[in-house]
Amino acid sequence: MRLVSFERGGASHYGAVKGDKVVDLSTRLGGTHPTIVDFIAKDGVRLAAPIVTAEKGDFEYDKLKLLPVVPNPAHIICVGLNYHDHINEANKQLSRTDKGFERPMIFARWPESLTAHNQPIFRPKVSHQLDYEAELLVVIGKDTGRYVKADKALDYVFGYSCLNEACLRDYQRHSRQINPGKNFERTGATGPWLVTADEIKHPENLLIEMRLNGQVMQKANTSDMIHSVAQVIEYVTEWMPLRPGDLIASGTMGGVGFARDPQVFMKPGDVAEVTIEGIGTLRNEIADDRF
Repeated sequence: MRLVSFERGGASHYGAVKGDKVVDLSTRLGGTHPTIVDFIAKDGVRLAAPIVTAEKGDFEYDKLKLLPVVPNPAHIICVGLNYHDHINEANKQLSRTDKGFERPMIFARWPESLTAHNQPIFRPKVSHQLDYEAELLVVIGKDTGRYVKADKALDYVFGYSCLNEACLRDYQRHSRQINPGKNFERTGATGPWLVTADEIKHPENLLIEMRLNGQVMQKANTSDMIHSVAQVIEYVTEWMPLRPGDLIASGTMGGVGFARDPQVFMKPGDVAEVTIEGIGTLRNEIADDRF
């Protein structure tokens, strides 16, 4: 099942994509499942399946104002330096000698930093070093508790989406903490929808590609990750439980703009696209900050 969150009448809705239409599940299941997180946590797919089969669809997908696939996650856990080629290019650019980490490098994003498919990624007025990062986004489906082992970790995953974890490179380097550069409002794009895990048989063997104005800038396979999705879940749950609707950004590969010569940063009018095998293509235009 492919799920989207969208705005309708000033309120947040969620639904299932059926062809070029969307079946509004929040209207039909809202009494018991008012948000998409409730849908994820409370067996929503099973309840929705006969509804989606029976209904023709309520809205045209292309005409909806989409929201992030999970608009208000409790946690957004992000993995840094999770591909060797990205480590190598960062080392060269920053004159470092990192070889990666025995455990995943983790940082956090806030919900306000997210945006949606076909919505703008904003370049702020305080920096023009807006870079792209193509990543596999993981959505947790049930409470993990603590100490989940890697061989059981994918059982806790609800689904997957594309992520362009756009970031401001100079703000990452103001101190030893990179969070400011990763949390500008409406820079982390998610979409085009959330694909349930039953439709992604091998999440750790997916082709992933980033294009800027049609030019391929990044290309890899999720099998190239240093720390797999399952290993990241194992590590994170050593120190905190994960909840339904929590997001994990699994890290980006080589080819980012700040490591190129000359450097390439996204600017207003550019079109950024992230395509992941079995999921689809996330598309965003770049715009100047509206403030």
